[in-house]
Amino acid sequence: MRKIVKYMLWIFLFIVLVFFAYFFIGNPKPAEKVSWGVNFSLKQTDFLGLDDRETYLAILDDLKAQKVKISVHWDLLEKKDDKFDFSELDWQMAEAEKRNVQVLLAVGMRTPRWPECHIPDWAKNMTKEEQEENILEMISQIVKRYKNSPSLAGWQVENESFLNFGACPWSDANFLKKEVSFIKEIDSQHPVIITESGELSLWLKSATIGDIVGVTTYRKVWQDQFNFYFTYHLPAVFYQRRAEIVRKVFKKDVIGVELQAEPWCQQSIINASLSEQMLTLDLNQFYKNVEFAKKTGIDNFYFWGAEWWYWMKVKQNHPEFWEAAKTIMKE
Repeated sequence: MRKIVKYMLWIFLFIVLVFFAYFFIGNPKPAEKVSWGVNFSLKQTDFLGLDDRETYLAILDDLKAQKVKISVHWDLLEKKDDKFDFSELDWQMAEAEKRNVQVLLAVGMRTPRWPECHIPDWAKNMTKEEQEENILEMISQIVKRYKNSPSLAGWQVENESFLNFGACPWSDANFLKKEVSFIKEIDSQHPVIITESGELSLWLKSATIGDIVGVTTYRKVWQDQFNFYFTYHLPAVFYQRRAEIVRKVFKKDVIGVELQAEPWCQQSIINASLSEQMLTLDLNQFYKNVEFAKKTGIDNFYFWGAEWWYWMKVKQNHPEFWEAAKTIMKE
């Protein structure tokens, strides 16, 4: 019996060493050219006290972003039951179409930006089944409205559904699959992106559900659980190896849907001093994150933080992040 246990331990140790060597050792081949985009959220511009349309147009015309991922927040789109207000999203899509900008639309109950799950007040006390029914109706309205837009690049369904983060009442992988199938019944022409944490997942669940796996990339963050600032010392090869598995085994592409380009503070940005903001993202770290993204070999990234760059420029008299991003977008 002792011999069997001993052999099992050696086998386990061998597997651990092979896993470590494959995912954490090596010099990945950098992406030859990265296609850069930005995330955009009306909630973030409002939170920062920015003019929504002014910020969006600055992203398109001054920053000259050619790709934008827009968070379609349920509680902004449908403030009253069965009363949809598409005025802002219509305008955003129209402006993108004028400039041949490609747009990803993030839809569902859980979309990027805090509190993650953006449930309207009228739906908060519904049962899970009732909420699901209303989510599908919302998605149906969105997909039917924009599926023929020349600027539409695809759909992101929910946001990091397998990560326990945010103020969310529930998470259901089976419903996520249902949402994907539902979209494909209405729009079979555009890909569906399912997203996962770039640091805390192997990306395998997303690879079995969507057409494209979208991953987040964060380097320095505030950890509420441990009450300190934390740096992810994960090597670029860790991202590249997982991307290789997704591409070779599942035949799916991998894109970066959130590349950290704004601070992650203990307090919210507007309540944090400039020095505290710089703990997780100063200009040097901004460039480091860009270089890290290139080293992963992933050639398609959306920056997380364009609204903050603009806020720093017009509200804080610190245009250096905006100007740095503008230069990078030209590459």
